[in-house]
Amino acid sequence: TPRQIMIVAELPKTRSGKIMRRLLRDVAEHREIGDVTTLADSSVMDLISAELESGRSEE
Repeated sequence: TPRQIMIVAELPKTRSGKIMRRLLRDVAEHREIGDVTTLADSSVMDLISAELESGRSEE
């Protein structure tokens, strides 16, 4: 079961529209985010990381 659920405006997707679940796992497990060159919009990962950090500081 998920430990935490976050509502985000957009998910990291490739140019063909596939969701990059590997990057979501990296963020959730506090690992360095891997290659984001295949993302349609790489700024999405910055937003998700920032939201996770701000949510962690509120706990």
